[in-house]
Formats: sequence, structure tokens, C-alpha cells
Amino acid sequence: MQKHPFAIGILGGIVGTLLVAVAVWLTVVYTGAYNVAASDQHTDAVRWTLDTTMRRSVASRAEGIQMPEEPSDELIAEGAGRYAESCAHCHGAPGADPAGWSRGMRPEPPHLTEAATEWSAEEIYWIVSNGIRMSGMPAFGPDHAPDEIAALTAFVSALPGLTPDDYAALTASGKPDGQAAAPRVNNWNEGSRATCPTSALA
Repeated sequence: MQKHPFAIGILGGIVGTLLVAVAVWLTVVYTGAYNVAASDQHTDAVRWTLDTTMRRSVASRAEGIQMPEEPSDELIAEGAGRYAESCAHCHGAPGADPAGWSRGMRPEPPHLTEAATEWSAEEIYWIVSNGIRMSGMPAFGPDHAPDEIAALTAFVSALPGLTPDDYAALTASGKPDGQAAAPRVNNWNEGSRATCPTSALA
């Protein structure tokens, strides 16, 4: 049987590299070498790895979701009320900073008045419904109906560009006993598609 030293050398190098990688991984895991304290920032490599993995994961799983091209003002106002109740503490709002304690979370929750532009409506819906592991972002899907999540999605997508007065008017009209008519909102994300995932939004 003819031997191929070059091929054997390459295979041996691959196996050796994998064994070294496993050894390093186990060393980090069992020695506690990596600092998991939220008061300590991630290294650039770890931050890039976690952020890129998260974004690719969300994008691939949100492809089957469809959101309305132009949600109603009432739906956006409902989402504003829910946002003020459950989300503003961590993500802030127009004219309102997040709660101080949220700045100690790792990763730090994004300020959605700017960061919402980085996501499509479908991706926002998926994130709200499913949450993000090890980020502090909970999954709302188990305890909220699809139309409630769609309302939150509609508001978050419209959030960039809203003024503090816009936000105040929307949250007032979005309260369960609010009597004010929902103000007109014109900055729904352009990347949305035309079909709604629930009958309540048809």
C-alpha cells in the first residue's frame, strides 16, 4: 500500500490543532480564566463573535415572518403603551433615558430610538417573541398573544425619529382606558412586507 507522507502530515496537523483548541477551551472553562462579571466589558473578539452570531441567527429565523406594510395608528399606539410598561426601563424612549441599573447589563441593552433602524420589522417581531439568550432580553411569546407582539413590533419599528411629544401622545392613547385618538405616525420601517401574521391585524 502506497503511503502519502504529505497527506498524512496535513491530517496530523489538523488533528493536533483540534486537540490544542479543545485543551485551551477546557482550560478556560475549568480554571475560571474568563471573567464573567457584568462590570467587565467583553473583549473585541468576544463582542464581535456574540453580536455576529446573534444577528445571523435572528435573520435566518425571521425569514418566515410577515408584517403589515403600513400598520394602523391604533396598533402603533397600543404598542407604545406596552413599550412604556415593559421595555422603556432597559431601552429608553424619546426624551427618556433607560433606568440606571440597565447600564450595568452585558451586553448593554440598545437604545432603540437609534438601534431599531438596524432591524427589519420581521426581525424585531422574532426577537420580541423569542428573546435572546444570555442578554437579559426575555421571550414575550409564551405570555403574550401574537397581536400584542405585533403591536410592540409596529411601535419599535416606528420609534426612530419620534419626538418626546410624539411618544407622550402615543403612550397616552395606547393605555387601556385612554380616550385620545391615536396620532398619525409616518416612519414605519421601509423593509416590512405586506401580510400580517395574525387575523387581528388583517
